[in-house]
Amino acid sequence: MEWSDVINNSQLQNLPFKIELNKYGKILMSPASNHHRRIQGRLSALLWNNMPQGEIITECSVSTSDGVKVAHVVWASTAFITEHGYTTPYNKSPELCVEIVSPSNSRQEMAQKTELYLAKGAQEVWVVYEGTMVEIFDHSGKREHSQFSQGLAEQVLAAIGT
Repeated sequence: MEWSDVINNSQLQNLPFKIELNKYGKILMSPASNHHRRIQGRLSALLWNNMPQGEIITECSVSTSDGVKVAHVVWASTAFITEHGYTTPYNKSPELCVEIVSPSNSRQEMAQKTELYLAKGAQEVWVVYEGTMVEIFDHSGKREHSQFSQGLAEQVLAAIGT
């Protein structure tokens, strides 16, 4: 299955699941709670207010070596949008990709998605654990602070705290 097949399939519209494809074109579905979606909304607003020189995209599809992955929230610079527009899926990752961890996600899965987004050009990947922690990664590994905005990870925790 190709990503365009997923997008155009009326039976896959309005599902309460995040849909991704693995490298074999098989559908992967992950349920998301209302709490998870709340975090996604607050995180989007926080990024929008703190990083205005770009676009915030939720449920952003990126074609990777392991199929199409969907980042919960991304920040794409104006330059990225000028170059790539709103192609679906992107063949390159926006500069910042954020994954919000659900109870059904394993650390191994999050590590793999982090690697996939970085391999496709993301400058930074944030892994947000529902209200408890934000881990920040770049090509050199785990970071203490975001290169995009000092103290932003702490603001994220304050905004999404339980």
